[in-house]
Amino acid sequence: MTRLLNGRRLLGAILEVTLLGVLIAAFFVRTPQVSGRSMAPQIFSGEYVLIDTLAYRLGSPARGDIVAFRRSDASSDGPSTYIKRVIGLPGDRVEIRTGVVYVNGRVLPEPYVRFQDKRSFAMVVVPPRSLYVLGDNRADSEDSRAFGPIPEGSVIGRAVAGIWPPQIL
Repeated sequence: MTRLLNGRRLLGAILEVTLLGVLIAAFFVRTPQVSGRSMAPQIFSGEYVLIDTLAYRLGSPARGDIVAFRRSDASSDGPSTYIKRVIGLPGDRVEIRTGVVYVNGRVLPEPYVRFQDKRSFAMVVVPPRSLYVLGDNRADSEDSRAFGPIPEGSVIGRAVAGIWPPQIL
C-alpha cells in the first residue's frame, strides 16, 4: 500500500513539473528559426534559437547581449523576428571607422566578430529607450547601420542558445 502511494506521489510530481515546463515554454520562451548568416558563427541559418522573453521584463538589455526583436517597418518579404547583438545603449555615441566600432570614443572589443566589414558609418547618438544593434557577421547583416536604432519596446527577449539542429564541435 505504501509503495502504491509513493508511486502516485512520484507520478503527481512528474506531472506537475511537466505542466509547469509546458506553461513556461508556452508563455515565456520563443524559438524562431534563423534565416540568414548575419549572426554567424555564433548562430547559423536554419538554426532554431531559444529566446527568453522574461529577461527584459525584469531588467534592461546590456551591451553584448544577443536580442530578438520585431521591426515595424520591415517589408512583408523579410523575416518577422530579427536576432542581433546590442552594441549601443540609450545615449551612447556609436561610430564605425573602417570596420572598427567605437562606443563613446573608445574601441569596442569584439572577439565574436569573425567576418569584418571594412566600411565606415557616421556617428549616431542612440536615442532614449532605443538600442543600436549589429550582426556578428558584419559583411552580411542588415542591422542598425541600415535601419537605425531599434525601440527597446520592439525587443522580444534575449537569445539564450541555439537548440536545433545541435552544433557538433
